[in-house]
Amino acid sequence: MKLQQLRYALEVYRHNLNVSEAAEALFTSQPGVSKQIRLLEEELGIQIFIRSGKRIISVSQPGKAVLQTAERILHDIQNIKNIGYEFTKQDNGVLTIATTHTLARYILPPIIAEFIGMYPKVSLNIKQGTPSDIQQMVSEGKVDFAITPELPETIEELRNIPCFRWHYGLIVPNDHPLLDHKGALTLPLITQYPLITYEFAFNQGTNIVRAFHKADIPPPNAALSVADNDVLKTYVKLGLGIGIMAKAAYEPKTDSDLTLIDISQLIEPCYSGLLFRPDSYLRGYIYDFIGLFNPSLTKERLDQLLYAPVIEDFSI
Repeated sequence: MKLQQLRYALEVYRHNLNVSEAAEALFTSQPGVSKQIRLLEEELGIQIFIRSGKRIISVSQPGKAVLQTAERILHDIQNIKNIGYEFTKQDNGVLTIATTHTLARYILPPIIAEFIGMYPKVSLNIKQGTPSDIQQMVSEGKVDFAITPELPETIEELRNIPCFRWHYGLIVPNDHPLLDHKGALTLPLITQYPLITYEFAFNQGTNIVRAFHKADIPPPNAALSVADNDVLKTYVKLGLGIGIMAKAAYEPKTDSDLTLIDISQLIEPCYSGLLFRPDSYLRGYIYDFIGLFNPSLTKERLDQLLYAPVIEDFSI
């Protein structure tokens, strides 16, 4: 059995059982991937994948157990490598973070600039995606950790640590009728206009959806769903609708043709936070990056939050 075979099988699973896509991600050939998986199955005496002709259609029951174990093994091997790097190349390495466009664009730049000054030999990779995308990246061990705009509901395999609070705001063109409205805005009033917001905003469990449920109003469908704030603001400027976005993304100088309206009374504040796998080994520079992001998260505090003490009972 070779680690390469485990890696190939796991990559096929991660690419929705598409061997061609897995081979492309692994920078190898499709026949090579298929051959190594077959050799692994022959050695184990089981079918990891169920096939119809030459096409993989599902994962077998024993295959699920094999893939889960393979994922842990490969992650532990990376941890072992990280331990070695920590003691031989303390200022060298790679830090990979998953986050959203909003956080990458409006919150992280000064932190990244300071971190690069501290660790010029560390390569920093920022992967962007929706909250569900970055959650998956953490689960699969593709990143060291994630910075997410809204902490997900409790997930057994991940640790989440709240960091700071932020609010949604409503942006409208400067001549929009809502600016002439007397009295407090309400959700029914806002939904009279086409809404433009993030792709994930109306996913189950988000603060926006909870706000509508609390008001006993069915969450509307967004007229336009976008991945980043620049696109969102562009569409609002074109008069295609009104936008719900993070207040921090409003820039008075460049967004002078838009007005930001406070809607904190309608939508509860969100809590950005960090997502980790509890079995990850964090190198020293990762602790330092997190310390720049949230100074209250010292190494001791972070270890306490991430690694719950194991209580072992040796009594007979």
